[in-house]
Amino acid sequence: MQYSRIAGTGSYLPARILTNAQLAEQVETSDEWIVSRTGIRERRIAAPDELTSDLALQASLKAMEMAGVTADEIDLIIVATTTPDVVFPGTACILQDKLGIHGCPAFDVQAVCAGFVYALATADQFVRGGMAKTALVVGAEVFSRILDWEDRATCVLFGDGAGAVVLKASDEPGILTTKLKADGRYRNILTTPASIMHGDVQGKPFLHMDGPAVFKFAVKALAELASETLVAAGLPQSELSWLVPHQANLRIIESTAKHLGLSMDKVVITLDRHGNTSAASIPLALDEAARAGRFKKGELMMLEGIGGGFAWGSALLRW
Repeated sequence: MQYSRIAGTGSYLPARILTNAQLAEQVETSDEWIVSRTGIRERRIAAPDELTSDLALQASLKAMEMAGVTADEIDLIIVATTTPDVVFPGTACILQDKLGIHGCPAFDVQAVCAGFVYALATADQFVRGGMAKTALVVGAEVFSRILDWEDRATCVLFGDGAGAVVLKASDEPGILTTKLKADGRYRNILTTPASIMHGDVQGKPFLHMDGPAVFKFAVKALAELASETLVAAGLPQSELSWLVPHQANLRIIESTAKHLGLSMDKVVITLDRHGNTSAASIPLALDEAARAGRFKKGELMMLEGIGGGFAWGSALLRW
């Protein structure tokens, strides 16, 4: 049986750091208020001339370097993003051109904060089915451009960044199972309700979130999904070594870790320095921990994310 394994990881963060103290000069908030409710202390903001594809490019090059693959070996590109460069073509096609790759499938996945897990699950199926041997999977966002910087309930939460992995076909188990879910009944709880019509923006082009409703749904959904994922793989909870979660809220992450019986030193946290980078948050966290040497070969880890849609998903894998 053919599996897909993560052969390399990469990430990129814009240079500009926006701290809670700096935000407090713009809106009515404070470092204590933000940290106590979210765990976030600072976030990165893309430069005016930085596009989502630019962030994705830098993360991809690092992942490819770690994996020891060249551009001509990549035969599938999937980019998870909610903030594409343009309406179309897809950011994956723009990234493909910037990498100098021509001809292989390249497309975007839009599942907001669950986007990377959705993209990873899709790439895994391509590799398992023999349609790809070396896949580049990227999560990249410039969320700062869809925030209302006068809305303290949302502007304090998000940041920009990109993370990437290279998946390679292998006889050795890597990704063991993935589970994806969505429920459009909750679509208005977390949304950017805008569209383009005849050259004009229709609706409000800023992120809207019902924070308490999102929190309540996420805690329950992620706990249930974690258990279902382990059952699907036929593995006991006690074998799990790591949780690499979507970095949205520290209390949600702590709740999921407690449900899985994991101490927080077995949970990768970047939220305090990155904020919520949506589809980029899981691969950013994965790359940081991998480069710090925190993972050992063969360890079992779970990736989990939930975002607008609602869409949520998980991936269980051997490092």
